[in-house]
Amino acid sequence: MKNVTKLRPEAPQSSDVLTEILRSGAQALLQQAVEAELQAYLSRVNSLDRPPAAIRNGYSPERAIQTGIGAIPVQQPRARIKKGFEGIEQFSSKILPPYLRRTKSMEELIPWLYLKGISTGDFQDALQALLGADAPGLSATTITRLKASWSDDYEQWAKRDLSTKRYVYIWADGVHFNVRLGEDGERACILVIIGATSEGNKELLAVEAGMRESTASWKGLLLGLRRQGMTVAPELAIGDGALGFWAALSEVYSTTKEQRCVVHKTANILDKLPRKTQPQAKKMLHDMYNAENKVDANKLVDDFAKVYEAKYPKAVACLMKNRDSIFSFYDFPAEHWCHIRSTNVIESMFATVRLRTEKTKGCGTAKATLTMVFKLAENASKTWKKLRGYERLAEVIDIRWKFEDGIRVEAKAA
Repeated sequence: MKNVTKLRPEAPQSSDVLTEILRSGAQALLQQAVEAELQAYLSRVNSLDRPPAAIRNGYSPERAIQTGIGAIPVQQPRARIKKGFEGIEQFSSKILPPYLRRTKSMEELIPWLYLKGISTGDFQDALQALLGADAPGLSATTITRLKASWSDDYEQWAKRDLSTKRYVYIWADGVHFNVRLGEDGERACILVIIGATSEGNKELLAVEAGMRESTASWKGLLLGLRRQGMTVAPELAIGDGALGFWAALSEVYSTTKEQRCVVHKTANILDKLPRKTQPQAKKMLHDMYNAENKVDANKLVDDFAKVYEAKYPKAVACLMKNRDSIFSFYDFPAEHWCHIRSTNVIESMFATVRLRTEKTKGCGTAKATLTMVFKLAENASKTWKKLRGYERLAEVIDIRWKFEDGIRVEAKAA
């Protein structure tokens, strides 16, 4: 006798049941909130020493608010001002503005999907998978409108006032994208600066189109920051040695110390060595960057030169170039070394924007690439954490102290 597998009726997915419970609860809470908001308004405008000036007046037509857990239906209660009280303020809900159709999280989701590389034709499927069958589509017209709003956001952001903050560290890099600009086919390069405030918060400071190795491009960017109110020079700047940034920095913020990114420096040195020698050379380079103090680090530099100078002088010359600026981090708190040895804070946030630009057909424009980079960086900055040991930033900017090999010591009077 053959074994027969008895099929049981398919049970509803627990995730769908949970979503419905969450939606029902959210609907009840939202309705209660707007009812309480109206009641507070009536209590405020209806003084006890006079007849009521405003009364309830039914509900506005039901509307669905798109949220992260799908569409939430809600009815907005209304109020009416009685005759003779025309000077009384009209009821206007702060919870549900008149034309609200999507929550803020929903508004952020749409550009996020676009930036992550979802093509326009796939938006409906992507939104339905995330938000349910009632999720709205996203047309090419809507995409165009969104990009126009991003451009407006960028223009306002680029003119903001920076005078109320003190930026202690800045990271600079120029990032290329596979989008051709203009008739000459030049690839887009976006110049980026991130700053760390005296409270330890990392902030996006500048995003501009320019030439990565052009001193003029970087000088224009830095002068723009100064015009916006960043008049006090940062204590330290971190960047790749190939940038035109350094010449510009010396002109605009001449007192700022320079730290060459050890990740870029390592890659540049290894590129000048045969593949078979790279593992050992890489270990020697990492040992010098992780040395306990600057003296030991410089001894390891000399050891590297003795090993490789005879056969690979270009690799050694690359290491020796700007040798002192490789180890500037030793003059700052040891807690900050993991942050200020490299420009990883910039590099780590550009993988997804490259995905978006790789999916862009034909020639891009500098403006389109710039605004996409800005929106991605703006989104990424929301997850940035404070610097480790941020409490010591106050000591970094205090002229009474200096740091030697990561340890605070009293600064000698000039």
